[in-house]
Amino acid sequence: MTIIVLFLTVLGCSSPEAKQKRIEKDRAEKDSVSLVYDSTKANKEIDAFMQKLHKKSAFNGNVLIAKKGKIIYQNTFGWADYLHKDSLKITSKFELASVSKPLTSLGVLKLIEDGKLQYTQTVNDFFPDFPYPGVTIDMLLSHRSGLPNYVYFSEDKWPDRSKAMSNMDAMNLLIEFKPARYGSPGGRYHYNNSNFMVLASIIEKITGSDFGVYMKETIFDPAGMKNTAVLSKAVYETIPTDVVGHDKVWRRSVVQNYLDGPVGDKGIYSTVQDLFLLDAALKDERIVKKSTLDSAYVPRTDSKNSTFGYGYGWRTFSPKDAQVVYHTGWWHGFRNLYVRDLTHDVTIVLLSNMANGSLLRLDELYEILEIPVLRKSAYNANGDFVVN
Repeated sequence: MTIIVLFLTVLGCSSPEAKQKRIEKDRAEKDSVSLVYDSTKANKEIDAFMQKLHKKSAFNGNVLIAKKGKIIYQNTFGWADYLHKDSLKITSKFELASVSKPLTSLGVLKLIEDGKLQYTQTVNDFFPDFPYPGVTIDMLLSHRSGLPNYVYFSEDKWPDRSKAMSNMDAMNLLIEFKPARYGSPGGRYHYNNSNFMVLASIIEKITGSDFGVYMKETIFDPAGMKNTAVLSKAVYETIPTDVVGHDKVWRRSVVQNYLDGPVGDKGIYSTVQDLFLLDAALKDERIVKKSTLDSAYVPRTDSKNSTFGYGYGWRTFSPKDAQVVYHTGWWHGFRNLYVRDLTHDVTIVLLSNMANGSLLRLDELYEILEIPVLRKSAYNANGDFVVN
């Protein structure tokens, strides 16, 4: 009898479910250790820079900087909500704005890797009535679709501004009104929120799941991102976050509106620590294979400046002897920057809930970290790196 019980115990411990639980436990322990940070050992140069950025350039938000997988600096500066004088916490969730796009891209790449989607498939394969033929997944991921931007088009066509649009509402507006294209499919690079809104809609069509549920199960959970979620005003009357976006000056908070409904191009809320964990998960190949990620980092723009480009959901910066991928974000009072220096293994996360120009003044920080400088002159008026 004892032998049988022992056999069943060993069998249970070696089952696929048991192995998966052990793997998840080991990952959770590793993530927990990686988040350990002793503020008394903070990098003094970085702290001096960030204190100056806060006091002189009005940076309000959270920052985390890691080198070779170890946090060397993290801090919070200012208010989550100026009106109520609520201080930010390191676990405060910010609207990632366009920093959502690399995460949405990972959701798409996972489907491609699993054989459920192909780069060459078109939007019409999933939405037969879509009025812009020839737009492929590849084009959407790299902003070469030529589609009109639903953010601008919907201003005149959405009937009830008090009600938030869903992704399907945005898709149906495009199908019904057929606004003019910006360009031909597969043509010039043109950054456009419609591309990633459409990609999120395709994910829902393929999986039969809500985009937020799919992202949690496929991206956030495997990466250990416990404080990350897709939040849409089409689901919530008021998006449940304590961090309020402010438009350049205090006392002027940005009210959520109907455009806070569509997701994929934006709408993911996260923390500086969770984005650090995402970086680690990508290096560990927890989500997709290295070869898949490498393909996402290949510039697919027709840029005149070969140093800057756009891959699959990632902006690329490729100076001599270095490879940097990153994304900026700017939406309804939030302004963010997520930088991953792949060559020197440096991760920079800056999430801000006051949309001023403070994140354009980071030259000194790059010099402290001894990584290639993403100069101010490389930015356009919107705070995005120039890709002409």
